Formats: sequence, C-alpha cells, structure tokens
Amino acid sequence: MHWLTLAFWIVGCLAVGGLGGRWTAPEIPGWYRALAKPSFNPPSWVFGPVWTMLYILMAIAAWLVSESPDSPSRSLALALFMFQLALNLAWSWIFFRKHAIGSAALEVILLWCAIGATTLVLCRVSMTAARLMVPYWAWVTFASILNVAIWRLNPKVS
Repeated sequence: MHWLTLAFWIVGCLAVGGLGGRWTAPEIPGWYRALAKPSFNPPSWVFGPVWTMLYILMAIAAWLVSESPDSPSRSLALALFMFQLALNLAWSWIFFRKHAIGSAALEVILLWCAIGATTLVLCRVSMTAARLMVPYWAWVTFASILNVAIWRLNPKVS
C-alpha cells in the first residue's frame, strides 16, 4: 500500500509538470525563442530533465509526509505542498500561455515564498522530505532571477 501512495504522488506531480509542459512546448519555437534573454539562460533542452527530476523529488517528499503519523503539522505541510504545486502550474499558464512576463515574475516570487513555507513546515514532519525540496527551491530561485531578467529585457511584451 505504501508504494501505491508513492505512485499516486509521482503521477500527480508529473501530471502537473505534463500539463505545464503542454502550455509551454508550443511557445518555445516561436514566442519564447523570439524573446531577448540574459546570457545565463540555459538551453531549452535543460528544462525538461531538470523539472522531471524536481517533480519526482517533490513527490517523494510529499509521500514521506503523507505516510507520517497524522498531526496538525502534517496536515499543514500537505496543504502547503498542494498550494505551491498549484502556483507552480499557474506560472506556466501566466508566462507561456498568457505571455504575461511581469505577472509571471510576481507570481514566481509568491511561488518561491510558498516553497519556503512548505519546506519549513516539512521540517517539523520529516527532515528528509524538507531536504528533498531544497533542489526545487534552489531551481525556482534561479528561475525567478531568469524570469525577472527576461521581463527587464522585454519591457514591451508584458
């Protein structure tokens, strides 16, 4: 039964990534490629493997918490996890579907804060789960800087 719960979290997190990817992929060859980007912008092929690994690490973190004894901290951690996951998905919609780079920059800052809050609450339930969120938080830190840089280089887009 424990492995079914892990499979649930992995499928759920990867589904969020897949939906975001469906909004993102069609915009890469045209709209995104035409944007001015900073020198530190990674090649497009980097994002898929990185996000896949991050979603798997996030899923394992959520699974560890969901398998822990029921407590107010566990409930809060899972609620925050779901909230940050929804914000993660919303960013793809705002940036890639709506082409609202400035709004996406503000949203990713909210996402970054939500990941931080989630990670801090996860510490109360499982240090391993909290540690599994650190690469995601680090990547979103980089993504936030990248988003703001793209916004500054493309002021007429959003």
